Amino acid sequence: MKNLLTHPRAKITLLLAIMSFICFSLSVFRVYKTNHSLFLFLNWNLFLAFLPWALTSLVLMSPRLKKNKWILPPILLSWILFFPNAPYILTDLFHLRADTKVPIWYDLVLILSFAWTGLLFGLVSLFDIEKILSPFLHKRLLPMISMLLLFVSGFGIYIGRFLRWNSWDILNHPFAIMGDVADRFVHPASHPRTWAVTILMGVFLNMIYWSMKLLSTSGQKTFN
Repeated sequence: MKNLLTHPRAKITLLLAIMSFICFSLSVFRVYKTNHSLFLFLNWNLFLAFLPWALTSLVLMSPRLKKNKWILPPILLSWILFFPNAPYILTDLFHLRADTKVPIWYDLVLILSFAWTGLLFGLVSLFDIEKILSPFLHKRLLPMISMLLLFVSGFGIYIGRFLRWNSWDILNHPFAIMGDVADRFVHPASHPRTWAVTILMGVFLNMIYWSMKLLSTSGQKTFN
């Protein structure tokens, strides 16, 4: 127990657990006040955002997995499939509507709480990916890969929000998904919204990523 409390992951794990509990409590309180389960789905979305963090945490806490060339690639592939779920919750702001039973500012705080917590799950897992890949790649390549992955995530957000595909649909409907994706690469001019959402979300996520990166580095220099 003492080893777990002093583990480098302990503080961030505790923070994410507290934030997740607050999000859950806000959603349950809304159900209590309105007798309507409108925003309970955010808890499922947050669970999906948790999965990429859980995968990278599993690898980092098990050194043998980091060196296993048979297990690590499937884990990384699974991470790529689930990673867009972390920033996806930002688009749940589309559901924000005036409600006579609760103030709209409450719903705004509710959705933003879920969105920020999900985004943190994703960003921490992305930082983890850099650590996992660092023994195999040049140090200067890692930020470029992270930048690319955030644009890939932007594309994943589009697929989820507008095409309504889910991460697990790659198993249920692989050819349909590949057809939709291929069509957007073969005929890009026919899908302007696809690339507008992908680019803008990618830029926005990179803004957050680089801000967190800079703040993290600056904070270490300030307090050391």
